Amino acid sequence: MSEKTHEPRADKVAVVEEVTAKLNEASAVFVSEYRGLTVGQLADLRKPLREAGAEHKVYKNTLVKLAAQAAGMEGLTEHLVGPTALTFVSGDVAAAAKALTEQAKATPALVVKGGMMGETVMSADDLKVLADLPPRDVLLAKFAGALQAPLVKTAGLLQAMPRNFAYGLSALVEEREAAA
Repeated sequence: MSEKTHEPRADKVAVVEEVTAKLNEASAVFVSEYRGLTVGQLADLRKPLREAGAEHKVYKNTLVKLAAQAAGMEGLTEHLVGPTALTFVSGDVAAAAKALTEQAKATPALVVKGGMMGETVMSADDLKVLADLPPRDVLLAKFAGALQAPLVKTAGLLQAMPRNFAYGLSALVEEREAAA
């Protein structure tokens, strides 16, 4: 009696490779449960995520678990229970988290479970904190303003030195002329 070796189906291997590549390319991955969502609600969810630089896709949990192992993201597997969807973020992570959590507020059937950012496993609460951050451009503007303020002060002081020196020299000349 010969024993058959069970080869994985080519289509499943392709899906695992696709998900592994997406996990490796993404700056963050969020997991949500979509039980009870209509096709229209899923479409409504994808639009704001796309605008934030994220892609929302549904895959079989068993294939995602294999891909997560291949990508070194085993921490993601704890969230892969029930009907789950993945949000791959390549743009602003905070904006994508905000779009996902806002959609979850508007659509109670969508449950944000958590995810990973880099090597850090995130809970649903971590995602809410991330969603409350200001957008990237606002943070960069605040940072630039914080850097610029001391420079503006220094420039003002440097401009004042020659001006004050000139006033002092002028006053000294006038005082000498008045004394002579």
